[in-house]
Amino acid sequence: MFLVKLLRAAIGAGPIDAPPPACRPALATSDNAQEPGRETGQTQNEVDVEKKLATSVPVEAGTVAIEASQAIWGKKGRWLIIIGGLKTVNLDGRSEIDNSTIYIYRNYASSEFEELSKLATLSTAGSVIFAVAKPPFAKLSNVIGRGGTYLIAISFYILAYIIMASARTFNAYAAGSIFYSVGQSATNLMNDVVIADLTTARYRAFGIALSFWPFLVTPWTAAFIVASVTSPTGIGWRWGIGMFAILMPFCASFIVTTLLYYQAKAQKEGLAPKPKVSFYEFCSQIDLGGVILFSGGLALLLIPMTLAATTPSSWRTPWIDALIALGGLSLIALPFYEHYLAKHPVVPPHYFANRTIFLCCMLIAMDNVGFSATHTNGVTQCLVAIITGLAMAKTKRYKWVCVLGAAIRLVGYGVMLRLRGSENSIAEIFVVQLIQGIGSGMVGSTLLIPAQSVVTHAEMPQMTALIVCFAFVGGSVGACIAGGIYTGTIEAELWYYLGRSATAETVTSLANSITGVLPEWGTPDRTALNFAFTEVLKYMTYAAVGPSSIAFIGSLFMPNYELPDKNNLVEE
Repeated sequence: MFLVKLLRAAIGAGPIDAPPPACRPALATSDNAQEPGRETGQTQNEVDVEKKLATSVPVEAGTVAIEASQAIWGKKGRWLIIIGGLKTVNLDGRSEIDNSTIYIYRNYASSEFEELSKLATLSTAGSVIFAVAKPPFAKLSNVIGRGGTYLIAISFYILAYIIMASARTFNAYAAGSIFYSVGQSATNLMNDVVIADLTTARYRAFGIALSFWPFLVTPWTAAFIVASVTSPTGIGWRWGIGMFAILMPFCASFIVTTLLYYQAKAQKEGLAPKPKVSFYEFCSQIDLGGVILFSGGLALLLIPMTLAATTPSSWRTPWIDALIALGGLSLIALPFYEHYLAKHPVVPPHYFANRTIFLCCMLIAMDNVGFSATHTNGVTQCLVAIITGLAMAKTKRYKWVCVLGAAIRLVGYGVMLRLRGSENSIAEIFVVQLIQGIGSGMVGSTLLIPAQSVVTHAEMPQMTALIVCFAFVGGSVGACIAGGIYTGTIEAELWYYLGRSATAETVTSLANSITGVLPEWGTPDRTALNFAFTEVLKYMTYAAVGPSSIAFIGSLFMPNYELPDKNNLVEE
């Protein structure tokens, strides 16, 4: 009987856990500093002055503003936000219309500038910026408000489109691409933050998953758009990018103007503060030092890892080791800075003492290691996430979804070892992708929700950014593992399967290019080549099984809280 109860609790079918204790609020005051202050010789008056300075800064102004706006905007304002959000996600990287087309236009632009060899470096820089830009924008949304942060994000987008479309050199295009990554990252984050503002914890997974609904359509239509734009009679890649400079501000104007209007109205009615802070206070509120250590440390780690994934020989260069060392030192220094110096930390050390937050960060990183190592994806993931969101809203539970999804992912990798090779049919490969899509949709839709639910509303944006950063770190590690496996095994497998017909020149050529001189279909050499790549894919899948097993075991220890009909579990 005990084992049955233990099993039910592990899979999320047991009794609900007691709600977590209130987390430390984002607003840092000097209450906790009074006793230490007295011990160091401070007078009561000095302590009172410090307390007054700390509490006079409305660090949660953005949160107060959105809560006040919700209180006065009624059904009309709420629907304007929803419609505006739908228009924005229809264009940004979430829906793939913008992301898929811009990504392909990048190839045409690089070719026109005769700098195609620099494309991998540009993609690496963009990917890293997409991850590290989220924490500062998360803090910014709590200082200046959601509408102002949205406006800044969209401004980066528009500036990027203009620069890229009008670029006359590759360097100018690259500069525009950097602005584009910042705008895409910030807009993507703000979409999640505003959805979390509008929804209760119970319905949040469904709301976030539903915002990805255009992905069910756009993967099939983006190719037709690109083909039309880049055809000999088309408008060309420049106008293909430039048209977004017109479409994006129009679509985003609904949500931005609505948020700014109701924020201003709430301030006019005295329901929200009108913060007037000095430059020093502003830097303190956004935790500039913590952001530099966290985002800078991540960038210094992710840049060499991402480059090594695309060009594994990069590991042999000394500056790779130097960047990793500097990044590691920055992240090691972060918790000490946040604990002892930061008044409004972006990553408070006590987060990682919270079992829910720690497990969510660890599980999403492990899941993305396997995901990137095997390169599995699919529209199924989006559809399953929407269905899963509804199931979570109905049951008010999330743990059973997380455990089931992690189990399906692990089973999927086992199936992949058998059904993802040169001798398998398209139907068998489709089954593999289907299983992985189901597992990924279930896991991805659950791990953000519990982490958001155990922090205050004010801390929710930075928690969202933290989870996404851990996902990206896991993805980078997985890509590095895949790159290392390919580099270390492909030539040996080619020598083995090609046998006596192999030459050093042939093996090197086949290992470094899949579009070069390939043997004809049906020939013994082509069959040998297929077997070699199948073995390499198996090694990558084996590498994904380990992190996936850790994710499954970790999911069993996830707390089983009931998702409430309010923003989070720690505030009334």
